[in-house]
Amino acid sequence: MASSSMSSRGSGSWTAKQNKDFEKALAVYDKDTPDRWYNVAKAVGGKTADEVKRHYELLVEDVNHIESGHVPFPNYRTATRGGNANDEEKR
Repeated sequence: MASSSMSSRGSGSWTAKQNKDFEKALAVYDKDTPDRWYNVAKAVGGKTADEVKRHYELLVEDVNHIESGHVPFPNYRTATRGGNANDEEKR
């Protein structure tokens, strides 16, 4: 998740609830909304307009890195025979 890398890069600590409220606020207050970052900060609670703007900028950076292929895909184990990967070990 992007928030873990963002918190390590200095955006401060964000709770799961604040991140969810942030996501919802971004859906309500788009780039054309006057005082967008103030409104997002108010919806999040406990963050300033500058903090939510920086959180957004870091999120955009993370998405750009993912989309440009700079973040490797996780190596998931695949399920076998339509079941759980552990089912194969039981057979």
